[in-house]
Amino acid sequence: QVQLVESGGGLVQAGGSLRLSCDASGSIVSIHDMGWYRQAPGKMRELVATITSGGSTNYADSVKGRFTISRDNAKNTMYLQMNSLKPEDTAVYYCNADISSRSRTYSRRTYWGQGTQVTVSS
Repeated sequence: QVQLVESGGGLVQAGGSLRLSCDASGSIVSIHDMGWYRQAPGKMRELVATITSGGSTNYADSVKGRFTISRDNAKNTMYLQMNSLKPEDTAVYYCNADISSRSRTYSRRTYWGQGTQVTVSS
């Protein structure tokens, strides 16, 4: 069994910062691409940022220059540093990862975390 658990969400004023973490655990062989997505009320889930196992990153235009994605491969953890937060960043943020695992058999699939709420007040 593989689990992704997000943490670090909360309520912050506009202009403030938050750091999200995503911890992967279980019978992990290797973690490939990882990413952060978000879903605001009444809207579709959207990509925020992705990072490859080698550290290459990609960002949505709406967060470029304000958010930084990173990962610690030794800890199976991914981060999202969010600065200069805006009310429109309010959403549930989800962790996503492409993971190879082995319990009884080898498998590779995409996993999602349960989400963490980020609320930015104006």
